[in-house]
Amino acid sequence: MITIIAAAGQNNELGKDNDLVWHLPDDFKRFKKLTTGHHIIMGRKTFETFPKPLPNRIHIVITRNKDYQPDGAIVVHSMKEALQISEKDEQPFIIGGGEIYKIGIEVADKIELTRVNNTFEADTFFPEIPIEEWKLIAEEFHEKDEKHKFSFVYQTFTRK
Repeated sequence: MITIIAAAGQNNELGKDNDLVWHLPDDFKRFKKLTTGHHIIMGRKTFETFPKPLPNRIHIVITRNKDYQPDGAIVVHSMKEALQISEKDEQPFIIGGGEIYKIGIEVADKIELTRVNNTFEADTFFPEIPIEEWKLIAEEFHEKDEKHKFSFVYQTFTRK
């Protein structure tokens, strides 16, 4: 079961200048809970936003750069390679960024999307979810509060 995990604004905004445009601690906790113990597949720019590799996860970085050799990650040059390396993991996660999500949505079985209830200035976007191919199977609303400037909804989609 290949799963995409992402947080996106109302217009599919993901981030700006290689950073998120919101801070949602409960979403970070959910990301950690879901991805711990699994392979996480990402692009180079996403990997480089981490101060260090995330604990208890195997990092697979997709890049065109043949000389890229970061500490704490397995480097590949295609989604196919990334999925081959993670084939023993029953649920590898595709964690971004925008270009990797566009490739990933073609091969994923499930999408765990946090829909942030606001619009943002962004330069990176999540792809449109083709509704004819995906079914929304669960939603959980989260109010804005003292730790969360925006309300958001956890949405789970599975391929039809």
